[in-house]
Amino acid sequence: MTTTDNEAPTAPHPLRWRLLGLLGAAQLMLIVDITVVAIALPHIETELGLSREALTWTVSAYTLAFGGLMLLGGRVVDLVGAKRVVLAGLLLFTAASLATGLAESTEMLLGGRIAQGVGAALLSPAALSLVVTLFDGEERHKALGVWSALGGAGAALGLLLGGLLTAGPGWSWVFFVNVPIGAAITAGLAVMLPGRLATAPRARLDVLGALLVTASSAVLIYALIGAGERGWASAATGLLVLAAIVGYGLFTLWQRIARSPLMDVRLLVRRPVATGTFLILMATALMIAGFFLGTFYFQHALGYGALRTGLLFLPVAVATMLGANATGKLLARVGGRTLAVVGLLVAAAGLAVPALWMHPAAVTAGVALAGAGTGALFVVASATALGQVAPHEAGVASGLVSTFHEFGASIGAAVVSSVAAASLIGDTLGGFTDGFVVAAAAAAAGAIVAGLLTPRRSAASEAAANHPVH
Repeated sequence: MTTTDNEAPTAPHPLRWRLLGLLGAAQLMLIVDITVVAIALPHIETELGLSREALTWTVSAYTLAFGGLMLLGGRVVDLVGAKRVVLAGLLLFTAASLATGLAESTEMLLGGRIAQGVGAALLSPAALSLVVTLFDGEERHKALGVWSALGGAGAALGLLLGGLLTAGPGWSWVFFVNVPIGAAITAGLAVMLPGRLATAPRARLDVLGALLVTASSAVLIYALIGAGERGWASAATGLLVLAAIVGYGLFTLWQRIARSPLMDVRLLVRRPVATGTFLILMATALMIAGFFLGTFYFQHALGYGALRTGLLFLPVAVATMLGANATGKLLARVGGRTLAVVGLLVAAAGLAVPALWMHPAAVTAGVALAGAGTGALFVVASATALGQVAPHEAGVASGLVSTFHEFGASIGAAVVSSVAAASLIGDTLGGFTDGFVVAAAAAAAGAIVAGLLTPRRSAASEAAANHPVH
């Protein structure tokens, strides 16, 4: 969603690289907040007495608000300027982090997570807009390459930071840590960023469109989370899924007739964009599924501490980055279809390991292998979706990829939570096994879809490095 102010500076901003550091640190906070909570979840569950549903919403509420409102956030940037929006998003995210850390009830916890997601939905597109505005030519490619690398770094840092903070001062500090960092970044950006550049009147905000897509996704996530108790084939689950489908249909119709639509839905029927959004959704859903199942297996079933659990997940983060790096080098020669299929098959094989042998070493090795596969998917998804769109559509296509990234996290947490419900609330290991079986089967089925859907060669092997996944 690379929306920018209308007029770029005539000369490069002298502090542009320092600004990139601050904007990158802000974006890193948003990415870290997806994975940092995974390690803390068992401790939050114990201290606040959360139900399984509330526990799952602790992950999904953030990613749902983040993804559902991101396109709207990009439009706000167009209307009022990136500087104002990035500062507002930072302040909201920082205040919400403080409120979430102070939570003493389910309602306060989930309310804080939703507010964090709203702040992230404002901050992320505004920060990216500023990066594109501050840099030009080859420098812009380098800056966007740094931006792209934040995804893998955020996953690794989130897991380790979650373990260190939860084992040390306590789970509240996975949220409190954002407060001094957010305040410092806000102060630095307020001083160093240039004033708002002149903007021409733009299209109105499509608030109804944003509400329709976010509400429909929330209903779908609610259906998936509750399926563990209500039953996957129950009438209640079916009606909720049907309601979500109707909501998505209304959103599509509204986008066709609205004066200022949130997005051009016709982009989603283009093969490259459809492929990219599918792959990013699968990659994030599988990654979060592995983290969710693994952290509860280590801490709930085996009684490991948070720090030990965080360290056990470091090989997963490293494997994810290695998979992404190798794919970036191979993409131009091998093509997106082969790498997408291989990535999903590797993920399926990795997730099948703990499904067949529920042992600490097997869980770490299997989820790490799956991480290498999902790392490949992140790169293929970005290159495929963004490499074959017109320049004026690149911002919308990038926003779609980012949106489906967050929705994938919500769906992954919801599905495995329901499938593994017996182990999350009881003493059996059967639920964990079932969760890994479902995740492995989903990855294998995804490989078939990717083989049919993905173009043989991506015209944008360079896009994997130049465009952010998040």
